Amino acid sequence: MLDEQQTTNPQTNGMAVTSLVLGILGIVLNLIFILPYFLGAMAIIFGFIGTKNSNGKSMAVAGIILGAITLLLKFLFWMIVIVLGSM
Repeated sequence: MLDEQQTTNPQTNGMAVTSLVLGILGIVLNLIFILPYFLGAMAIIFGFIGTKNSNGKSMAVAGIILGAITLLLKFLFWMIVIVLGSM
């Protein structure tokens, strides 16, 4: 009976999942010195590669957004440090 009913599992987009995970890690680990730059950039790169596949496209876009937010937060962090350091 199971042979007659073949279940098809849709393939997940590995690049999209990787982009999403890296974006989340970049935001969570934003106060570490160099790691968020790498995580944010890799989330954006993997996200753009992941958008080429129709499966998981929304995860790839979320990864791109989270990667950009990671880099923006790191930039704002350093701007605040510079401003407060010059006072």
